[in-house]
Amino acid sequence: MIPLRVLEEIVDRSGVAPRIEPLLPIGVRARQLLVRTLLLGMLLVLADHRPAHLTRVRQALAHLPEADQRRLGVLTDWKTGPHLLTYRQTERTFGLVAGALEKDKPDGTPPEILARICDELLEASIPAQFKTASTALAVDWTDLETFSRPPHRGTRDCADPEAWWGHRSGGGPGQDSELFFGYYASAATMMRDEHGPPVPELARRMTVCSCLRDPARALVPVLTAMPGAGIPLGDILADSGYAHRDPAAWALPPWSRILPPSSPPSTWSGSCLALSASEPEARISPGVTPE
Repeated sequence: MIPLRVLEEIVDRSGVAPRIEPLLPIGVRARQLLVRTLLLGMLLVLADHRPAHLTRVRQALAHLPEADQRRLGVLTDWKTGPHLLTYRQTERTFGLVAGALEKDKPDGTPPEILARICDELLEASIPAQFKTASTALAVDWTDLETFSRPPHRGTRDCADPEAWWGHRSGGGPGQDSELFFGYYASAATMMRDEHGPPVPELARRMTVCSCLRDPARALVPVLTAMPGAGIPLGDILADSGYAHRDPAAWALPPWSRILPPSSPPSTWSGSCLALSASEPEARISPGVTPE
């Protein structure tokens, strides 16, 4: 279990809570649950490997020591006596945050402000001694089923209208793939530079998109924004599916805009594409043929 103190340092270092709070409407009565405390509750749940449910967020906050509960506003004094944060209050603050960060017209990709907040939270979780330990990243996507039941055939009516049908590796004998209803979640984790020392495989960037969207196209702007944030990009090790789906979206145009040519050309290796961010044109290694 990650100590609460460490999670507080991550949230405070990211600076996202003070930026979100002014975006929320002000009611007649002050909200008991502040954005900072909500984020801490969400991180407590994830750090304890619990399902990411709002009920679990409220439980995690309610099980903190009383001193921390009072410091974070989970336990406050009302006229009738001590008042412990309720699920309804948790749901209220979460709904306000979600409403403030959502797109006017949802399209299956995260809005820019939400993507930036997620980037800053992840970057704040990287210990200072590892921030410049490597410029190389390994990226991949996975399936993420939604909470909603799929719509009836021929309709899109369901509780999660942005979710859609996608393909994932099959779990049965001889089953290459199977359908699922939800999203593609992509992650970029740190890896050692070529000939460099080992580094911890920490997640540096993540994004989620509807299965109606190409996960490669969804991840490219997240990665190409990193140099602008002062984070240099080196080699990117990606499954061949990223380039195979649409080379114009992944292997060619974006990388030539962010770094001058200075690294060895990218190469195919087995079923993976090692893409150098500074060399957009991939070169096929001898004896290896991409599918």
